[in-house]
Amino acid sequence: MTIETVSTNVAFGGVQGVYRHASAVTGTDMTFSVYVPPHEKGAVLPVVWFLSGLTCTHANVTEKGEFRRACAELGLIFIAPDTSPRGEGVPDDAEAAYDFGLGAGFYVDATQAPFDQHYRMRDYIENELPAIIAAHFPADMQRQAIMGHSMGGHGSLTISLRNPGRFRSTSAFSPIVSPLNCPWGEKALGGYIGRDRAQWRAYDSVALIADGARLPDLLVDQGGGDNFLEAQLKTHLLTEQCAAVGQPATIRMQPGYDHSYYFISTFMGEHLTWHAERLKG
Repeated sequence: MTIETVSTNVAFGGVQGVYRHASAVTGTDMTFSVYVPPHEKGAVLPVVWFLSGLTCTHANVTEKGEFRRACAELGLIFIAPDTSPRGEGVPDDAEAAYDFGLGAGFYVDATQAPFDQHYRMRDYIENELPAIIAAHFPADMQRQAIMGHSMGGHGSLTISLRNPGRFRSTSAFSPIVSPLNCPWGEKALGGYIGRDRAQWRAYDSVALIADGARLPDLLVDQGGGDNFLEAQLKTHLLTEQCAAVGQPATIRMQPGYDHSYYFISTFMGEHLTWHAERLKG
């Protein structure tokens, strides 16, 4: 579990690092970023995972998320993985479209050739990367939270729903709530998993909740001016499913905000404070 340090920078008294390692799961080198806030020697700190959206790498939220001041004040480690395997021999969308292939791993374990060899982002996020974090950083793995944006919102919701008890809190910005019911999801899950839609339910937050999965609580912010809202994100499906089964959830429409990091950064501090309250003790 060796890692290579790509860069480190001091920020708000802590250290923002970027790291690389050879992944046994994806068969590629993988890059991720970690912010470790200032802390007493020997202390272990709660962890917040942030899963990014289509076209992103670790760098988008690292550079534009405006999370470091809040993490320094709240004592939170902030982890930003990549969104897909990359490198020579990793297959991409046949037409190099942005919504499949490189930068669009959808946090699934692909079962369809040729993607099944490298596109194993579910296993990477659920198993391999957490072991690396535990081995190399002052992380309290008994106190974890997860959040994400768009495709990463889908990832944070489904990973948390499939792993009850692992994450004390779960939130999302502009999540793809039901890949079963949107073009992005149909393309991605059809390409990675195959045409049997029953197999897609493990990667659909609305379906998982309908099938009995539960979270202690849930916070979602969605921009009312998001041009992907009606066709792709369909926030109302999550709102309706949570209400139907009594899943506690705060799902807020924020008027005027779009799909960008201007929106994410506006509410990032509030989300981190919400997570920190649930990570105490």
